[in-house]
Formats: sequence, C-alpha cells, structure tokens
Amino acid sequence: MALGTPPVNNGGVSAGFKSLDPAKYTSLGDFIDEVNAPDNRDLLVKTYGNQGITGFLKMTGAVKASGSNDEVQYWEESRLHSKATITPSSTASPAADIPSSAASCKIIVASGSTFLRNNDVVLLNGSIRAVIDGVGDSEGTGSAAATSEATAFALTGTFGEALATASSQDVPIIGNLFAQGSDQPSQFIESNVVKRTNPYMILKETFKVSGSQATNIGWINLGKGDYRWYVKGEMDTRQRFLDKREMMMLLGEKTAGSGLTINSTTVTGSEGYFAAIEDRGIVASTAADGDFGTLSDIDAIVKELDKQGAAPEYCIYANSATMLALDDMVAQGLATAVTGVTTGAQAFGAFSNSQQGAIELGFQSFRRGGYTFHTKSWKLLNDPTLLGSSDYNGVMIPLTTVVDPKSGNRAAALEMNYKAANGYSREMEHWMTGSILGVTNANTDSLQFNYRSECNLITRAANQHVLIKNNGL
Repeated sequence: MALGTPPVNNGGVSAGFKSLDPAKYTSLGDFIDEVNAPDNRDLLVKTYGNQGITGFLKMTGAVKASGSNDEVQYWEESRLHSKATITPSSTASPAADIPSSAASCKIIVASGSTFLRNNDVVLLNGSIRAVIDGVGDSEGTGSAAATSEATAFALTGTFGEALATASSQDVPIIGNLFAQGSDQPSQFIESNVVKRTNPYMILKETFKVSGSQATNIGWINLGKGDYRWYVKGEMDTRQRFLDKREMMMLLGEKTAGSGLTINSTTVTGSEGYFAAIEDRGIVASTAADGDFGTLSDIDAIVKELDKQGAAPEYCIYANSATMLALDDMVAQGLATAVTGVTTGAQAFGAFSNSQQGAIELGFQSFRRGGYTFHTKSWKLLNDPTLLGSSDYNGVMIPLTTVVDPKSGNRAAALEMNYKAANGYSREMEHWMTGSILGVTNANTDSLQFNYRSECNLITRAANQHVLIKNNGL
C-alpha cells in the first residue's frame, strides 16, 4: 500500500515570511495577534444596578395564604351609620324655596334610603334639626322601598333658614324622638356586610437551551467561576417572571363578564392593588407636571383619611419626583408645621418602635395631623422600561391589620393568595423538561425551564389606601 503525502492545510497562512527591513517587525502583530489571549475582564458590570423590582408586597406587610377555589371571597363591614337622601318639596310653589319661617315641609325620600324611619331626627342644610314622620311602609318593614313623600318638622318651631326645593341632599340621621308612653320602634336596622370576590390569575414563562449551547464556555464570569452564558439567561428569565407576577398583583384588572377569548381559550383577570384603590379607595390628584408633596396635598389627604377611620401610621412608596417634593416639604420650613421629622418610639410602630430600624430600611419619616408617614423611593415607578413613564406616582399604605366582620379575625390589609391543596402548591412552580444536564424526561436535545404561578391579591379596606396619580380623580 502506497502512502501519499498529506496535503498542506494551514488555513491560508504561511509558516513564516522573510524580510530584510527591520521596520516590518513593527507590524508583526498584524500577523500573529490572533494567537494572543485577549485582555479580558470577566466581571459582568451591573450597568443598571439590581433591576429586580420584587419585594414591595413583602415590605408592606402583605401576608401569604393558600386557596382552593377559582376565586377568593372575603367580607368587609359597611359603615355603622348611613345618610338618607331627601329632597325638600313645596307643593304650593315648586319653583320657590321653602321659607325660613316654615315649621314643616314635605320631603321626597329617595328609594335607596331604606334606613330612614318615622321619629328619626335628621340634620337639614347641615344645621337644621328636624324630626321625620310619614315615611312609607313597605310590607311592614317601615322603610321606603320606592321614592316616597314624608314630612320634616323643625324642632325649634321654624327652620330658621330657607330650604332649596330643587336640590337633594344627603342628611345624617342623628337620633330619634318618641313621646311618653309610646311603644318601641316596630322596625329595626340590620347591619349589612359587603361580600367581595377576586379570581385567581395564571402566569407562565419558559426558557430553553440546546445541548450544544449548554456546553459552551464564554468570556463572562457569572459568579462562582461559572462561564456558561445560558445560566445568565435562565436567571434573568426567572427574575422577569417574578417581577411580572408582582406587577400583575399590583396592576391587574378583572376581565369583563366571564373573561376574554385569547388564542381560543378563556382568560380571566384579577383585581390588582391599584385597581382596588381606583375603584373604592382614595385617588390623590396631581398637577399636570406630576408635582405632589406640598403641605396642602398632605392636608387634603389627612382630612380624607380621618373620614375613613384610617390607621395612624402610613408608608409612602413613590417615584423620585414625589420623594424629592416630600423632602423639600420637610426641609423648607415645614419642620415646625409638621412637628418635625418623627422622633420617639411610638411613631415607629411598624418598625418595632425603633427609629433606627426605620432608617436602616431606608425610610424617612414625618408627622402631620396625628399621622406618621414613612417615605421610601419605589424602584418600580422609576424604571423607564416599566412604570417610570406611567400615570402612577406612588401609594400610601396603612400599616395596620383589619378585622373581618364575619369571623372577627384580624388580617393584613394586603394578602397574596396562591392555589394549593394536599401539599401541592401553585405559588411558584418550576420544572425542567429535556434530555441534557441530567434531565431525562424528553427526547429533545435541549432543556426547557418552565415557570408557573396561580395567584391573586386581596386589598382589604381599600378605602384607607391612597393612590398618587397624574390627573387623579
């Protein structure tokens, strides 16, 4: 057998070259640079810092709970006292006001005022005390089932000021009056309770790497000497999933009707934190430029919080513009007006009565109108790729627990719920499918990372929460 000479295969590069000019050596690197190891710095620079935005719900005291239905139902008590809607009516001259010298007047009782009864005393025009008689009786309940006419008698003999016949007013029921020897009221008022429900929502994500890519070694150290770039991709996918799950609990909305048909399947939404406040909480309006944080802004909110029976301690999570405005408010001579930056143990109940504990967590605090406000910048509202350009500037969260009117149990104002039963939890499911890296449950030359969560958020007593929003209501 004859052996041939192997062909020369040098990649088109000569084994060497001849030169008589020493100057040629100055460009020697042009020929042999590819054999030199690059001066590689393997540290991965965190150009935008820690980009994860999860943790807000945990920081605000939201608790975790499991659920075993397609939705969560919870209960909120109604107000102890209710106003009645009435319209003074002058039968003699409908267009004229009822004179201040009148001793009584006809009133139209709105159909929804089912708690107004005979002998009740109401406050007309904000100061006139009048006792009610002739409220329509519906099936023996003594309440007005439909719009009906009754009579208001001034306690002092005359009203003392004119009543506008064309305008309705919501009047508080301040008490009642009965004659000597009269019977007890034949009707009573039953307490009401508000039933609320919130469906679960399902979030999913996937990341995939081929067998070949899983064995490639790159230039960048991802930590602990690991240079496999797919590890970075999987970690980022997980963080994005966690971020989106938290944002959906903050920004989610219920879908109309039975849901939306997406890709031939029915998708149901869930009420998030912001939607709950917009529906039944306090929305603080900001100026056109988004400016918020003046003394008048805080005072307006304090007055509204008083109406809602709010807790004395709040956290303000806001974007940088709002945080700077709040800092200026305290710095520009408001230290006296707001009784200064908060000091003393009792003002830091949320931090185990430790001012130092609040400082270590990055909170600054001030007091106004009997309320303590702890402020902290919220990364989510500063990120230009997320809510940095949205209408949302911040939230004010009561640091308290609420009482369930049905069971009497105390619960956190915010509750994160996850589907779970018999040891199986859908809080954060993570599994892999493929035939590489030790996984052998599929025939594909790849590995797929799967993420799934079925969750929702309950916002109890949303009327005590504040949403700071551009062009708020």
